[in-house]
Amino acid sequence: MSIYATVKKSIAFILLSFVSFQSLAQQAGLRPYAPSAAEVADAYRLSMKLDTALRNIPTNNELIPFWNKDGTAFWYKKNLPNRTWEYYNVEAATGKRKIAFDHDKLAQRIEKLTGKKQNPLKIQLSELYFSDKGNTAKLKIQDNWYELNLNDYNLTNTNDTTIYRYNARRPLQQRRSRWQRNRESRKSPDGKSEILIRGGNLFVIDLATKAETQLTTDGNADKPYGEFAWSPDGKNIVAYKIDPKEFKKVHYVLSAVPGTTRGELKSREYAQPGDDFTAYQPYVFNVATKTAIKVDAEPIDFFGAPEIHWREHNSRYYTYEKVDRGHQRFRVIEVDVLTGKTKNIIDEKTKTFIYESRIYTRYLPKTNEIIWTSEQDGWRHLYLVDALTGKQRLITKGNYVVRDIDSVDIVKRQVWFRASGMHADEDPYFIHYYRIGFDGKGLVNLTPEKGNHNLSFSPDRKYYIDNYSQVNIPPVSELRLTASTKKINEIEHGKTDAYLATGVKLPEVFVAKGRDGITDIWGIVCLPSKMDPDKTYPVIENIYAGPHDSFVPKNFLPASEMQSIAELGFIVVQIDGMGTANRSKAFHDVCWKNIADAGFPDRILWMKAMAVKYPNADISRVGIYGTSAGGQSSTGALLFHPEFYKAAVSACGCHDNRIDKQWWNEQWMGYPVGPHYEEQSNITNAGKLQGNLFLIVGEADENVPPESTYRLADALIKANKNFDILSIPGMGHSDGGVYGRRRKRDFFVKHLLNAEPPNPNLSK
Repeated sequence: MSIYATVKKSIAFILLSFVSFQSLAQQAGLRPYAPSAAEVADAYRLSMKLDTALRNIPTNNELIPFWNKDGTAFWYKKNLPNRTWEYYNVEAATGKRKIAFDHDKLAQRIEKLTGKKQNPLKIQLSELYFSDKGNTAKLKIQDNWYELNLNDYNLTNTNDTTIYRYNARRPLQQRRSRWQRNRESRKSPDGKSEILIRGGNLFVIDLATKAETQLTTDGNADKPYGEFAWSPDGKNIVAYKIDPKEFKKVHYVLSAVPGTTRGELKSREYAQPGDDFTAYQPYVFNVATKTAIKVDAEPIDFFGAPEIHWREHNSRYYTYEKVDRGHQRFRVIEVDVLTGKTKNIIDEKTKTFIYESRIYTRYLPKTNEIIWTSEQDGWRHLYLVDALTGKQRLITKGNYVVRDIDSVDIVKRQVWFRASGMHADEDPYFIHYYRIGFDGKGLVNLTPEKGNHNLSFSPDRKYYIDNYSQVNIPPVSELRLTASTKKINEIEHGKTDAYLATGVKLPEVFVAKGRDGITDIWGIVCLPSKMDPDKTYPVIENIYAGPHDSFVPKNFLPASEMQSIAELGFIVVQIDGMGTANRSKAFHDVCWKNIADAGFPDRILWMKAMAVKYPNADISRVGIYGTSAGGQSSTGALLFHPEFYKAAVSACGCHDNRIDKQWWNEQWMGYPVGPHYEEQSNITNAGKLQGNLFLIVGEADENVPPESTYRLADALIKANKNFDILSIPGMGHSDGGVYGRRRKRDFFVKHLLNAEPPNPNLSK
């Protein structure tokens, strides 16, 4: 039996193990924090002051290198306090770092040349590169190029814009989305012929004679042929008989367009769950014989015409990928162009879902192999697939998650990838970088230090820079040698002194068991800097439970909205509960057809455990806020768990998964649209509202249609429920911006602290 099949039993057992936390606080002599109006106003001022102070202290979580073309050196910009910066140059072989140029002298030269006042610590360079063995710098300021002699600081205008551009953070292999169209090529491989679609039918034109060869006659405007591709030898054409479906539209009204007296209607195509998609039936056409073969495969009715992969030096066989609608089957299908027969090279099926956007496939035609990711053994891992036989072999193995693939070295037969969860003594979400052989041997950890890593390579991959930190441990940037992973030098090392000097408390990491009593649930706690140890404070959860990722911050985070809210007299937390990604398949599967769950059983248990360690946390007063999917979940907290959550602020929520975008909701809620969509809808369950709810929506939201929030408001009104709603003219998909965030804080102060927030209408 799955550990998740015993949820109710486990929760009951764990709940019995907790005593009343309110009585614990009372026994300890703690009193609820109940500020006066003057104290609240003072807290607002101090929160803003602290927030400003923290944001003026640079974190430098990531050192971004700009490498010389030969890979011998790089420069980077280091952020300094009060939004200033300096430029540094680093010699790769030794790791020796030096200031890139005398900032004062350069500022003087720029000022003299341009007549514009310059701050030496705010020199704006849109481009910079070094030449002449580092004696000359070419720099671009706004739209003008200059040459700087670093020996005498002579600065002259130049037209030399020859610059080497290399994005050190960009993976070597860029993946195409399956929503992208097939790459069409009208001209044949030999350039002598060209494909033409006329009247929905397929023609081939001889470019020399202009003679036409008609390959189809049954196409028309309603069901045309198209999305074609030539075989490498130019003898055959793969094309599709298309059954088009028109995308339905959604609408919104811009109510306050300057210079108008009427609302402006906006409409756009927007597929929702259950909507029809265009279908593509594959055919193979032989140009010489003018014959057509219908490929022995069902139409592709999800995504568009797929990218085609031909065997090396072989024009008889090609493969394509097919994701079945409903996300429960993925195939790599091979087609014999002479017969139209097909076979499945990869055929993965699941009872829950296959996370489509994280399917990785890399085709190696020279060796007839495919590198592919799958969760079939319970964790996302790499597989090496024989493209001729379909035989699979694990490359990576263990109770950890391959997060992404950086590159594939075909010559050395190595995969370079990111993973999390391989180190038992660490946060299982921390990302580390590795390389491993196709045979699963020779695993090398490129990032040995504890923390969350972000890595970038030199152009020749001889060196790499490892940036790592933890939510309460400042970042370190190291230069390392790729072959041996040996550290050459530490380039930057952040400190906490400046942050702690402001009085702020850095976020704290907390771990508790989830609903099964076994799995660790990870989160962070933000405490007010002036917390009175003799008082208790309401708890506010920042929620985003979208199954497409995990969301608790892992990089150094001294300043955040959570900390800013905490300063008003709250303990603010963020948690990744079951149903989110980047853990095991079983952990993720909790979301399947179950978005309303949102990990709440884990979140509630986590906060109850947190209140044992932090007795100042008053979990009889719990609020929650979120945006988008977080807006859906925060409202759901009040509807489905009113015994625990008392107040919620929900911005631009997708309150009914039938109203939201098709690609996201069918991935987790499944297809076809069943009764579970309605059963889990906030709109359907609006009558269950017990707590205090504040809805925020931008009238111009093009991500989640605004009617999702308006329909919820309609249902709440019909159920005679009290709630607040803020519709912001002209705003898109947002938490409400500066105004909405201020109103969110006011709402929690009023309903969780039972205090009156400052009224800007009365301010002088």
